[in-house]
Amino acid sequence: MIYFIYYKVIEVFRTLDKPLRPGDIAKELGIESKEVSKIIKELREEEKVYSPKRCYYALK
Repeated sequence: MIYFIYYKVIEVFRTLDKPLRPGDIAKELGIESKEVSKIIKELREEEKVYSPKRCYYALK
């Protein structure tokens, strides 16, 4: 299930095409913000997202 959400988070980034907060993504997907934060942490480790400003993330 976590991989499904992982790809959904990436899809939200691509669709909205702007820096987002974990809470914004969680609201779009209807899941908890903690889950999104975990996935964003993984994406940062894989260098797929970056933080253009504090608490916001965007795809590279």
